[in-house]
Amino acid sequence: MSENQQSIIGNQQSKVLNVGIIGSGTMGSGIAQVAATAGCKVKLYDTNQAALEKAQTALERILNRLIEKGRIDASEKQRIQSNISYVDSLKDLSDSNLTIEAIVENLDIKQKVFAELETYVSEECVIASNTSSLSIASIASSLKKPERCIGIHFFNPAPLMKLVEVIPAIQTSKEVLETSVKTISDWKKVVAVAKDTPGFIVNRVARPFYGESLRIYEEGIADFATIDWSLKTLGGFRMGPFELMDFIGNDVNYTVTETVFTAFYFDPRYKPAFTQKRFTEAGYLGRKSGRGYYDYDENGRIVISNKSEKSHNEELAQQIFDRVLVMLINEAADALFLNIASAEDIDNAMTKGVNYPKGLLAWADEKGIDWCVAKMDELYDEYHEDRYRCSPLLRKMGRENKVFFS
Repeated sequence: MSENQQSIIGNQQSKVLNVGIIGSGTMGSGIAQVAATAGCKVKLYDTNQAALEKAQTALERILNRLIEKGRIDASEKQRIQSNISYVDSLKDLSDSNLTIEAIVENLDIKQKVFAELETYVSEECVIASNTSSLSIASIASSLKKPERCIGIHFFNPAPLMKLVEVIPAIQTSKEVLETSVKTISDWKKVVAVAKDTPGFIVNRVARPFYGESLRIYEEGIADFATIDWSLKTLGGFRMGPFELMDFIGNDVNYTVTETVFTAFYFDPRYKPAFTQKRFTEAGYLGRKSGRGYYDYDENGRIVISNKSEKSHNEELAQQIFDRVLVMLINEAADALFLNIASAEDIDNAMTKGVNYPKGLLAWADEKGIDWCVAKMDELYDEYHEDRYRCSPLLRKMGRENKVFFS
């Protein structure tokens, strides 16, 4: 490790770090708030002055709300605000030890920004992307020193969500990975280290929550409300899949699914649903458009529940829940099988990143590995689709009477 990198780590230990954030949208502003709260000196960059002013006003409102709730006092508000400056030139980030990009999900644009940024910052500056689905290796390839590049993926809203996925590219140095993990841990976040593969952990493992629910609907087994009711009542999920897709935005959720599907060479496990595609095309995007799988009032509350009598059919609800759950477990097991992340990081990612009531691998232990294998085989026997292939890891563990967590 170089002397400069040792100095960066020393700075982190005292929580004095110069951080540059590229992009002042909701995510960039949220990351800036997290870093400033942790005591870092933050420069929030955007080419749009109006966007910077909007971010500054939004932070004022957020901090005032925290004061009202008794979470912080006026002096803490002042400390956080004083740690953030707003800049409109990329050159202003030249003194950064760490930069985190949070702009549009477009590889070409990110590569151009990174290539320019590298001409201004020191050789020891860590250059990170907050991308949720793009290849970190591809982003890093735009740099003369690609070993300094890494993925640092926050979840929205960044100040509230505990999880941060840290994704080293194949070019990323060991020192940069260690530095990044320590920095984010110092920011009081739960770190999950993931391999640079499509969707990383959360956006990969969560696909069946949406995709299998849509498939159940398309088969005519149950309507939106019934499926949501089943997952919430029996599974303890805070939101059903259709409520959550409406909350995220059908356009956004569909794009992520399509991206993962394409990136995995059209693996049928990630195949998008025509239902969601048509809803997106019709502009039925969810809460933000006032209509999605449900209708919403001006305050974002569901005004038509569409709740059917099937909601009270416990046998049907159990079938729905079991089918979605085992597909989620199978996906988590396959992520472990392919060394995407450790078992602990996979379960932490799902409980801390998307608020699942339990870690999926721990849930598999609870249900029984044999149960998981039998359910997957039952689905495959019915459909004969590769979508329902059982993870080799689950099958092997079943034979050897093993569990994920002892």
